[in-house]
Amino acid sequence: MLTLRQMRYFEALAATRHFGKAAAMVHVSQPALSTQIMEMEDHLGAQLVERNRAGVLLTAKGEAVLARIRVILGAVDELEETARRKSGVLAGPIRIGIIPTVAPYLVPKLIPHLRQAYPEIEIELKETVTDRLVAELLDGRLDAVIAALPVEAETLEVRPLFADRFFMAMAKNDREVLTSPMTENQVDADRLLLLEEGHCLRDQALAVCSAAGKRSLVNFGATSMSTLLQMVSHDMGMTLIPEMALASETARNNLIIVPFADPAPSREIGLIWRKSSGRSEDMSALAAAIIETAPKQK
Repeated sequence: MLTLRQMRYFEALAATRHFGKAAAMVHVSQPALSTQIMEMEDHLGAQLVERNRAGVLLTAKGEAVLARIRVILGAVDELEETARRKSGVLAGPIRIGIIPTVAPYLVPKLIPHLRQAYPEIEIELKETVTDRLVAELLDGRLDAVIAALPVEAETLEVRPLFADRFFMAMAKNDREVLTSPMTENQVDADRLLLLEEGHCLRDQALAVCSAAGKRSLVNFGATSMSTLLQMVSHDMGMTLIPEMALASETARNNLIIVPFADPAPSREIGLIWRKSSGRSEDMSALAAAIIETAPKQK
């Protein structure tokens, strides 16, 4: 019969596509991992991986098995977490994923607040783009995700938390003068700087500025809001900045912030978790803490 150990070894191999790296991930020798994978294949009567000098590829059967294994391991992890979870709200471990355009502005106040309000909490954070966070949430590797909505999946619970308005940021020495409050039609798409592909703020910026037309948009492949705003402060263009980033970013960058005319464009920040996790009380407490500590424009 298949064992949980074999399943975890196979999941590691699928993630790394390399026997040596997978063995290091699960802290066993490469021959031991290889033997367990071959035993899986013998038991299932199917080839799960293609082995070559470049690494490992999953066969079609391997991909199908991987999907089922992730569901099983996710359920096992939830079972183990339930068994070791301490009594009380937000007592014990919680793994939270946060998108990069929220984390730097929320985490510095949120984490101290949680630790003070819930002394037995054990927080693990992960910062990456929405698609990766949602994938890890669905796989059971995260307990909650803080991201811009919408995020849709039948097995996920989504709780909207607050609206985060957009402003336009430009250098103080920028020769272009924008009317305040500005309209979306005033955006010069030729000078609009964007985050790299995969960041939801990039898509939101394109949506906000669609009225201006998508001509020669400037994409520097910036991976963070801070990097993008440093480019703006050096008069390399303009970009959208969310309200929650205003205080910290204007304090360290030479920027002019121009508001949009009402109704101002915005994004909705929400909390997402698995419906099956049985942690609705924890998530309600976490949601309240996020709302209380989120940066707000004075």
